[in-house]
Amino acid sequence: MCEECYSYQNRITPLINPKECLQKHTQYICGTCGRCICIEKDSQRGVQRWNFPFRSLEIAKLYLRTADYTMKKSCGIYEIINKKGRKSYKIFASQNDLKLYLEKYKDKICLKMEPIFSVNQYQEYPHTEVRKLTLDEIQHYLKERL
Repeated sequence: MCEECYSYQNRITPLINPKECLQKHTQYICGTCGRCICIEKDSQRGVQRWNFPFRSLEIAKLYLRTADYTMKKSCGIYEIINKKGRKSYKIFASQNDLKLYLEKYKDKICLKMEPIFSVNQYQEYPHTEVRKLTLDEIQHYLKERL
């Protein structure tokens, strides 16, 4: 597992429309393994990708580093359950942020009220970049995904 971006696969992201995401969105480029992670704000919701609910813990882990980097602290992934019993996984910067979310969405609960995954301490990495990729970088990255 990459110590910086918490992934076992250095070309797994972007998951949805990878070419379009790499072309149009700002990427967090892991300084350790080179994995690109979308750090762009969603134009409709006004939040970054890491603020969205994820359908699995594994997918949430792929975006956790962008939350840590944005907030400059160790964030956590929490398991959220809606009133129908459906689980999702959300990243929060703090337990207080989780509580505010649950107050707003009364149909959701978090049984443990503790992160099911987080890193012990936030750390900066010297070779990390946050920027849009060049066309050559996009082509090279996509070839390596195969």
